[in-house]
Amino acid sequence: MPKPHETAVYTHGHHESVLRSHTWRTAENSAAYLLGSLRPHMRILDIGCGPGTITADLAERVPEGHVTGVDRSPEIVERARATAAARGLENTGFAVADVHALDYPDDTFCVVHAHQVLQHVGDPVRALREMRRVARPGGFIAVRDSDYGAMTWYPASSGMDDWLDLYHRVARANGGEPDAGRRLKAWALEAGFTDITATSATWTFTTPEEREWWSGLWADRTLASAYAERATEGGHATPERLRAVSAAWRDWGKHPESWFSVLHGEILCRKEA
Repeated sequence: MPKPHETAVYTHGHHESVLRSHTWRTAENSAAYLLGSLRPHMRILDIGCGPGTITADLAERVPEGHVTGVDRSPEIVERARATAAARGLENTGFAVADVHALDYPDDTFCVVHAHQVLQHVGDPVRALREMRRVARPGGFIAVRDSDYGAMTWYPASSGMDDWLDLYHRVARANGGEPDAGRRLKAWALEAGFTDITATSATWTFTTPEEREWWSGLWADRTLASAYAERATEGGHATPERLRAVSAAWRDWGKHPESWFSVLHGEILCRKEA
């Protein structure tokens, strides 16, 4: 019987269409709820760092401190390392790691941060307990995850409805929880946190450039990424269905009245001193 943390698979993979989204992410558009708590001397652990754009932004905000970015993929860790090097940052380090079993001593980091991570893991409560373990007393655990069931768009589209249904099924078959955003506070309580600030925030895509970018990356992801492979290999969709979903994304992006909102749940937890 596999352990819980061995049952989750990163649904998206690291196809170009996925990295197109990940490299767009910044501390401002993805971790604003945390920034007011940062101090120049802090040591930060950035879990699920991806290509490192948020990691690098955090490093710039703690010039007297240090940021360690970790991810499950050695290839993407190298990409994050290159991102930090290109920005001339000397207060960063990177490693391959599993959030369920972090290879760091207790009470190591001032801040433990994870963006879009818990929706993909097999045991989010265990992950939060591990994040708390490596945080210093009085330190912060900051987590932000989207909530697919709360995403909304206009105009209505049966093809987009099909996309959402399909994504839910593929992600859950991989051991994840795509509606993680609404569950973060509950998971934190189960993990034993008592000092929890729960908030929410959105990304909204509506200008011509935003619509083209957002619809295009999902149209491509539906056909060419690891998500597409898992959808077909898992028996959730035929190639024909994926082509129809991809076309629905492109059609949605062409309408001048189109609007898409992504809801994120956020928790900022303080470890007891």
